[in-house]
Amino acid sequence: MTRRHWAAAAIVLVCAVTLSAVPATTAFAAPGEPTPPVAPPLGTAGTAGTAAGSAGAVGSPVAGGKTLEQVRLEIEDLYHQAVSATDAYNLAEEQADRQSSEIVQLAKEAARAQQRIDDLKDAAGTAARAQYRTGGLPYEARFMLTDDPQLFLDNASRLAQGQKATKDLLRDLKQARSELDTYAQNAGTHWKSLEAQRQRMADAKKRVATKIAEAEKLEARLEKEERARLLLLEKQAAERAQTAWLRSGALKEVKGTVSAEGGKAVEFALAQVGLPYEWGAEGPKSYDCSGLTSKAWAAAGVTIPRTSQEQWRQLRRIDMKEMRAGDLIIYHADASHVGMYIGDGKIVHSPRPGRTVTVTGAGANKILGVVRPGA
Repeated sequence: MTRRHWAAAAIVLVCAVTLSAVPATTAFAAPGEPTPPVAPPLGTAGTAGTAAGSAGAVGSPVAGGKTLEQVRLEIEDLYHQAVSATDAYNLAEEQADRQSSEIVQLAKEAARAQQRIDDLKDAAGTAARAQYRTGGLPYEARFMLTDDPQLFLDNASRLAQGQKATKDLLRDLKQARSELDTYAQNAGTHWKSLEAQRQRMADAKKRVATKIAEAEKLEARLEKEERARLLLLEKQAAERAQTAWLRSGALKEVKGTVSAEGGKAVEFALAQVGLPYEWGAEGPKSYDCSGLTSKAWAAAGVTIPRTSQEQWRQLRRIDMKEMRAGDLIIYHADASHVGMYIGDGKIVHSPRPGRTVTVTGAGANKILGVVRPGA
């Protein structure tokens, strides 16, 4: 590979893929998850549901002949799909960044190998010029022709050393060329992988945008009163799920004491309450679900994977009875959402598009398991 090609390879490394990402959801039912019981309409005068009006009643047809509860579940499912695609995007972005860094390193190593080849060639050229000046024989070899026995013996070792140096030079040159070829092959492999990651990012970004647009379009077809009722239904569903979770005795034996690092992570996460959800965001003005948890733990001096799926895959899993503030609760069968446990059966998390970082019941969504960052 020529130096010009390596220059191009070095430029590649600076081309880090920067796209935006998408996040995880909060009050969504995972695919295959049982539908929560339908909340009764709140339509009596003086009750909390009066403002929503009878048009928003759970069993009354609203958009497209569907009930408001059906619309709510459909919107949640669309956002859940968007969140899953967000995690795929975030993972592809993380891997693309790693591939870019590896290409940069390979370019540096290749440059060093090329410089070594140039130095060896210069050394070989110097030896060849010296040999030319002495009539085709190395300087030491001329002493081999002398009639003086002592001079012959003194310089025999010099000749042997010169021959060894020549062999070493040729060996080093061959090795340097081999290393350069290896770096070139590895760079090509990493480049192909980088291109594949970028394509996966583009595909995931498209899926995210499509699902969010579908959900927003569906919600936009509702009247103002119906949208207010939709928020109420969402809150009621979360409260029912949380109540059922607490009644199951899930927290009965939880006695974990927060660590110093966990306390710092919780403090950081709670300070973000009220900031908007934005898919692929890692702060400081907006977050997706795993962007919040990864940055919170980074603030505590602990680096964890960027995505909820990788957090579930790589971090240490613990039994719920050992759970303590700062631990991460992973949600849904596909590990597409994550929240940080803050104690008292609650989490702080960034739910989904159109919502903000908030504190809610830890059992409001289907729990997959609990993981713990740090030692």
